[in-house]
Amino acid sequence: MTVVYFDWLDYLVFGMMLFLSVLIGVYYAFFAKQKQNTTAEYLMGGKTMGMFPISMSLIASYISGISLLGIPAEMYTYGTQLWSAVLSEWAVSLTIAVIYLPVFYNLQITSTYEYLKLRFNQNVRLLGSIIFIIKMMLYIPIVIYVPALAFSQVTGINLHYITPIVCIVCIFYTTLGGLKAVVWTDTLQTVLMYFGVVFVLAYGTWRLGGIGNVININKEGDRLEFFNMDPDLTIRHTFWSTVIGNYFAWLASCSVNQAMVQRCLALSSLKRARITVFIMAGGIFILVSLCCYTGLVIYATFATCDPLTTGAIRKNDQLLPYFVMTITGSIPALPGIFMSGVFSAALSSMSTGLNSLCGVIFEDLIRPAYNKPISEKTASFIMKVIVVVIGAICVALVFLVEHMGALIQAGKSLAGITAGSLLGLFSMGLFLPWINATGALVGGICSTLFVGWISLGTQAAMMRGEIVIIPKPTSIEGCPGNFSFTTTTSTPHSTVEFDRSGTFFLYRLSYLYYTLVGVIVSILVGAIVSYFTQPNDPAMVHRDLMTPIIHRWLPEQHPLCQRPRFTQHDIELHAREINELRARVAAAGVGAGNTVYTLYT
Repeated sequence: MTVVYFDWLDYLVFGMMLFLSVLIGVYYAFFAKQKQNTTAEYLMGGKTMGMFPISMSLIASYISGISLLGIPAEMYTYGTQLWSAVLSEWAVSLTIAVIYLPVFYNLQITSTYEYLKLRFNQNVRLLGSIIFIIKMMLYIPIVIYVPALAFSQVTGINLHYITPIVCIVCIFYTTLGGLKAVVWTDTLQTVLMYFGVVFVLAYGTWRLGGIGNVININKEGDRLEFFNMDPDLTIRHTFWSTVIGNYFAWLASCSVNQAMVQRCLALSSLKRARITVFIMAGGIFILVSLCCYTGLVIYATFATCDPLTTGAIRKNDQLLPYFVMTITGSIPALPGIFMSGVFSAALSSMSTGLNSLCGVIFEDLIRPAYNKPISEKTASFIMKVIVVVIGAICVALVFLVEHMGALIQAGKSLAGITAGSLLGLFSMGLFLPWINATGALVGGICSTLFVGWISLGTQAAMMRGEIVIIPKPTSIEGCPGNFSFTTTTSTPHSTVEFDRSGTFFLYRLSYLYYTLVGVIVSILVGAIVSYFTQPNDPAMVHRDLMTPIIHRWLPEQHPLCQRPRFTQHDIELHAREINELRARVAAAGVGAGNTVYTLYT
């Protein structure tokens, strides 16, 4: 097969995606009725955002370029067991809507980690914020680097040129337009993601003779595996690890993530926020399933001539770009649409990350450091500077990632290291009123260190060759007779299971359980430390800080227990009282409604 590179029409499609993203940022910065010059507008969209753009933004935020390229490669290389992970999405959405979202929405927090201060103290809030900042600073460069590498493959352009250009565009519209620009560009980019994936898999399926043929070829190639019910925790992917383990991983990524909470609070009511969460679950379910099926199409296409074995590509992450350019490269604009979709996923993840980091850094680090109130004009300027600085650092780190291959592996496993401790911190606050600040702090630190030790130990064991992940078998029997390749590349495709019994048990643990382990360690340590350091009196922990589902089992609220802050319920009650007062004044024939309103407020 001949590899076809981008032509002028593909570049035009890709350029139009970047241009439209810039236009959205310019519009909300200079032409929209409500300018992005206040904290509420810049970080929360003035709480006037619609459900559709917020839903699309959430989908785009959680499906990165890594997902679009990595999921098909996973299906091709290791089979379809990971596909069952989508089942946990619905349970995660229900958990968020019932347990976590009501508390955050009622408290009206700008930063998720502001809750940790209200429930525990400033030190716990600082711990959560720092963990989040470190995670995002390592995540964003990888999100950009992976699709940039794919773009370089399909165009021949050095990624040193394309990466800064794309990142500058993202920093530009995120800095100028705030949350509204991020959300609407995410919406545009989500549509492009769907089009790119659907076009490619539809054409690939048609070329192979239909879905039935695709399934049959994958069945013959031993790719179809959905119900591996083995309870062994050391098997990389089983039904239990992909459903139960992934449930906790996704719960940590969605329920207590700044990007998620910030967008849900940008909606005008809790009901709309809950609906949006379920729309997001449906969108992710569909998009992930499309990506999984794309992997099956790729395998059916290359079932008898594996491009990795023949040396056509160096890593399985390059399978999808290689497939697109060899199979659909002759179709005008289709490669451009596909790469626009991949880069859209990267841009949406980057812009969401920058906007979320901006909110956390400003609300958790800068605002508490000021001894006096910050004006809205000053706050707006500071937040825009934060986005530019963080964006520039991420661009620089992209080039660091290129030269430090181990950093990619460390960055991918970092989510598991930090997710468990963060979910544990918030779960202790929401469910266990007797846990005190000291217990939460020690529990969070111990959880991060423990899971970090497991993750880094596993990576070291893999580098020493003590842990080998065996891929599914591949074939080169159907390759052209004059095709040359090196026979040494076929060695990894051995079907003999590797004996790992001599490796330390925790190093062999499936990475999908990292978050669950982190949560358990965090809560256990937090409970034990709290027991020995004077636990809280549950009656003195305000109900606004606890999830509503446990209120019935809590002791009666102590009369001296203070409300943590002015909540959404207070705001709505206050508004109703003002409206009632105005109605009584109007009925009495007094034309001083505005004066009464001013005095009352």
